[in-house]
Amino acid sequence: MRKRKQLIGCFLILCFYLSVTTTWAQNAKGKWYKGNTHSHSYWSDGDDFPEMIMDWYKSNGYDFIALSDHNILAQGEFWKQIPTHPFRQQRFREYLTKYGEKWVTYKTDSAGKISVKLKTLAEYRPLFEEKGKFLIIQAEEITDGFQGKPIHMNAINVKELIKPQGGNSVAEVMQNNLNQVYEQRQRTGQPMFPHLNHPNFGWAIKVEDMLELKGERFFEVYNGHPHVHNYGDSVTIGMEELWDRLLTHYLKQGKPLLYGLATDDSHNYLEQKVGLSNPGRGWIMVRAKELTPAALIEAMEAGDFYATTGVELEEVTYKKGQLAVQVKPESGINYTIQFWGPNASGNGQAGRVLKEVKGTKATYKLQAKDLYVRAKVISSKRQKNPFQEGDLETAWTQPVTK
Repeated sequence: MRKRKQLIGCFLILCFYLSVTTTWAQNAKGKWYKGNTHSHSYWSDGDDFPEMIMDWYKSNGYDFIALSDHNILAQGEFWKQIPTHPFRQQRFREYLTKYGEKWVTYKTDSAGKISVKLKTLAEYRPLFEEKGKFLIIQAEEITDGFQGKPIHMNAINVKELIKPQGGNSVAEVMQNNLNQVYEQRQRTGQPMFPHLNHPNFGWAIKVEDMLELKGERFFEVYNGHPHVHNYGDSVTIGMEELWDRLLTHYLKQGKPLLYGLATDDSHNYLEQKVGLSNPGRGWIMVRAKELTPAALIEAMEAGDFYATTGVELEEVTYKKGQLAVQVKPESGINYTIQFWGPNASGNGQAGRVLKEVKGTKATYKLQAKDLYVRAKVISSKRQKNPFQEGDLETAWTQPVTK
């Protein structure tokens, strides 16, 4: 009975999704907000205090951030023993200096080891949030698995902790956790959504595992963690090919579009270099009417956002079957705009470039045979602290369909 109710809830939410898909095409209004939906702190396996992390994102031009620690919400009493590594000890001293003895609760044991009582979201949120300027969204990385394969999914704007649901296959684990997010959303009335994280982490999730999912609307086309294999290898496809295969399959099944996010998956804040999971590598730009969780989620569910590792877009519009992209250019940087769609055979294989333009503006008119189109913008500028050496700053718009 429980699973039946969850699936009914999932079905109702899917009906809602179908009603909002591509509505931004007709009403492209609002302001662009920069945000990251995947990051970690001392509440799980990150290496910094939540306040220091919030300060970094706010100081670096982000409008919203979600700390998504593993299977935990920043609630209740939680003590963290500070590792003896010099960087960690130095960070504690910086934290104590910045926020003071009245704010920081800590103790030292007989061996000289320091433990800090971490601040909850309710405690540190007022230090940073400003209406219309900076927003913190409660999130959780539902960290599950099957036969040693890591299966992780973020729940964004979650109200209550969701325990990993498990299952008898990779696909069932994903579906069970998707259902739990939708069940909570329906029961509480709070806007929230799940997004599937780094499918190639541990080579855990194959395209075949995702084909029959119900309610899968968001996944990470780019993740900044050095171990997630964004580009695949000689035997496993990368995230963009995965996206195109799933889009073709989902649309032929009558399902809504699948949207792609870029995230940091940041864990390491004390040292910046390739090989660590640093902040600032990937983010999303959401065009919303206001900076609130409800408005951001509404815009994202309508596909009114893009993912990026540095390229900024001036405008993205979809009107009368035509997708138009305009880059916000940097001096001395060149741009290539590609429009991607399904393979001509329509057999669910890798997508293909339908049109390519050198410059800062381009349009593509959907043809009768096109199931969908999405744009990818590649710059000539190398990322300062990339996922992989040599990576160029890139942006991905969301797919649209007739």
